[in-house]
Amino acid sequence: MSGVAVLLTGLSGAGKSTITDALVAELEAEGTPVTVLDGDVVRTHLSSELGFSRADRDLNIRRIGWVAGEVVKHGGTAVIAAIAPFEEAREQARALVEAHGRFVLVHLSTPLEVCEARDVKGLYAKARAGEIPTFTGVSDPYEEPVRAELRVDTSVVPLPDAVAQVRAAMAGVGDSSA
Repeated sequence: MSGVAVLLTGLSGAGKSTITDALVAELEAEGTPVTVLDGDVVRTHLSSELGFSRADRDLNIRRIGWVAGEVVKHGGTAVIAAIAPFEEAREQARALVEAHGRFVLVHLSTPLEVCEARDVKGLYAKARAGEIPTFTGVSDPYEEPVRAELRVDTSVVPLPDAVAQVRAAMAGVGDSSA
């Protein structure tokens, strides 16, 4: 049985956690065990010594990719919710997973203005005030994925439709990269 890992990437506030929660609830309701690798949780437990330099962000994503690869190697399903701002690190995570199974990159292409308006943690406001010196989308870059299997703008795609699109991409159904 081949495993699958899906990486939901996008700016803070793009909808990564919201889609992850709904996706995992559906999968688990159907009896599919899921390993969730949330960027914030991984930073707390697996990468607590890392900062937010490019090297540290890349290492964090490689670590997540390695863990996801181990899950996939044993036929499991991993759902990753991480900003993962740099293309090279995402591709390294892809390679670590694809050594054992399927990898699906989902770019949540929600516009910056929408993400900033959703700013429940107040992070964008702090970044704009200079309190957070390197914040993705404001003072630090987000490189749009080159090889996303799926792109979803959560400002126009309702949650149930977004989850259905992710599930279709995970199943390898159709060309959903539009």
